[in-house]
Amino acid sequence: MRRVGKVSKVKTALLAAIMAPAIVALSSAAWADSIFDAMAKAYENNPDLNAARAGLRATDEGVTIAKAGWRPQVSGFGQMTKTRYSGADLKESTNSPDVLSKSVGLTITQQVFDGFQTLNRVRAAESNVYSERANLKATEIQTLLSAAQSYANIARDQEIVSIRKQNLAFLREQVNAAKSRLEVGEGTKTDVSLAEAELAQAEGSLANADFQLKQSRAVYVQIVGDAPKSVRQAKPLSKTLPESIDDAVATGWREHPAVVAAMYAIDSAGFQVKTAEGALLPGVVVQGQVSANDGHTDWSSLNNYNSSSVTARINVPIYQGGAEYGEIRQAKERLGQQQIQLDSVRLEVQRTIVASIAQFDAAKAMIEAGNVQLQAAQQALDGVLEERKVGQATTLDVLDYQARVLNAKESLASANRDAVVASFGAVAAMGHLTIETVGLKVARYEPEEHYNKVKDKWFGLRTVDGR
Repeated sequence: MRRVGKVSKVKTALLAAIMAPAIVALSSAAWADSIFDAMAKAYENNPDLNAARAGLRATDEGVTIAKAGWRPQVSGFGQMTKTRYSGADLKESTNSPDVLSKSVGLTITQQVFDGFQTLNRVRAAESNVYSERANLKATEIQTLLSAAQSYANIARDQEIVSIRKQNLAFLREQVNAAKSRLEVGEGTKTDVSLAEAELAQAEGSLANADFQLKQSRAVYVQIVGDAPKSVRQAKPLSKTLPESIDDAVATGWREHPAVVAAMYAIDSAGFQVKTAEGALLPGVVVQGQVSANDGHTDWSSLNNYNSSSVTARINVPIYQGGAEYGEIRQAKERLGQQQIQLDSVRLEVQRTIVASIAQFDAAKAMIEAGNVQLQAAQQALDGVLEERKVGQATTLDVLDYQARVLNAKESLASANRDAVVASFGAVAAMGHLTIETVGLKVARYEPEEHYNKVKDKWFGLRTVDGR
């Protein structure tokens, strides 16, 4: 019975030893961040993106401000006047009588017609809102792309650090081997010096790689708002890319939010032209006023009465110094500027798409060639190591071929990173790198909610969120 118990304990210990690494690996995977997790965190936390959302909320208020031209203006007034009279007609009074008059009242002014200026201001403000929403979407896309790029940079830098650590360990073995051969008379001091020089250079290269990794992590925290956890190199979004560059460009010209924003900006500029032209049309204003008046002297009351009035006025502009004509021409030039800007935006979208897809194709070719290069360089290094054992190769040969293996590994790590970033960049340039298209598990920011709450708001000092 005791022997069975001991065997059982041994089995338990062996099982625990076998399962421990698996449990650690599963725990690490559970806390790891994928590239999509990084993008989701950036969507929620990025300060530049949150600032753009605040800017859109401020733009929403422009509609309310423009609609004020349709609403009445109400003002109260109070007035007190003291008048002193003097002259022969004041009879024999030794003191000149003072007349004190007071009045309070309320004035209501309603613009009935202003040459469609308010209507066009409202339409321009609405177009500005739609344009700013598209700009916000463009900022979201750029933020998601920056998060993906920073994630891929960390994965690349981690791989390079690991490669250079392996290289450092290999070179330490070469230094020890060179010293051992020198001691038995099979090597030279030159071999030892060469190996030590290469080792020192490798230590410096590792320190530089560590610095680059720390810098990439700092950029990640700036964009994502959280420290990276167990980053691994992601896969490219190759399935999301269109079959041809022409299709990608056509999609970008049609759907990229920067293009959409420019089109709404043209609409807004067109309404501003109409607003300026409205200054040449007549306007109609109706004004009502009620007041209570009280006037008296030192010894008697003079005028105590209430009054009310309604006034309708038509203003027909004839000439206002020429400013109105300059404003119309200025608005037309700005409209032309926005139309030209649309062409510029489309060309920039096209350039970005073409460059990203070209970079993606080049990275894929580099990966394929890099794998072949790495395999060949490793085989060559293994062969040189065997040749050195029989005196057919030198330490310098070994160091040279090890450097080739190192370069091949680092080039492959960079090519993998470039493929990921280029694929995400191409999708972003088409306007498709959104939380919906890549399936991010994050609540979507709804700009319409704030707009609907403020667009018809007549009064109130507090913002929608209570500030």
